[in-house]
Amino acid sequence: MNPLLQHLPEEIYTDRLRIRVPQKGDGDTVYASIQRSKEELKKWLPFAMKEQTAAEVEQNLREAYAKFLLRQDIRLLLFEKSSGEFVGSSGLHQLDWDVPKCEIGYWIDSHKSGYGFVTEAVEAITAYAFTHIQAKRVCIRCDSANQNSRAVAVRAGFQLEGILKNDEWSVDKTMLTDTAIYAKTVE
Repeated sequence: MNPLLQHLPEEIYTDRLRIRVPQKGDGDTVYASIQRSKEELKKWLPFAMKEQTAAEVEQNLREAYAKFLLRQDIRLLLFEKSSGEFVGSSGLHQLDWDVPKCEIGYWIDSHKSGYGFVTEAVEAITAYAFTHIQAKRVCIRCDSANQNSRAVAVRAGFQLEGILKNDEWSVDKTMLTDTAIYAKTVE
């Protein structure tokens, strides 16, 4: 089936989270979260290394929604159901509709870290990938030194497939890093 014609829900609910595609006006909230979490995020994520304005984040989120409609990428924002507070961002990236397969990425507002929100989101988003995209493979790639990200993969039931040595430059471009590859597959 043509991915453009495939129905993909725009929201997912878990016990504690409302997970949804970006909407017009989310930029200020996400921008504030990035600013609060910048020191932690810039260790691992290139987008946190550059200075952005709230307007640029809003534009990026609108572009993410367009990519969702085109089925090129699925960015998802995480909100606490009880309070409506923004928790973080995740999504399905590197979509390959021919296999089909994808990669889950995620980051969390530093103030929401340590409560299991990312693991809960990854479990729900993985189920979404297997159900709605009919993925045969979902993977998580992260710097092997990022113990928090690796712990999420393990808690969510992903299996370590291997470590790619000297795979990428660090975010600050000062050294080569190793990449840990975790995956869940369907037979």
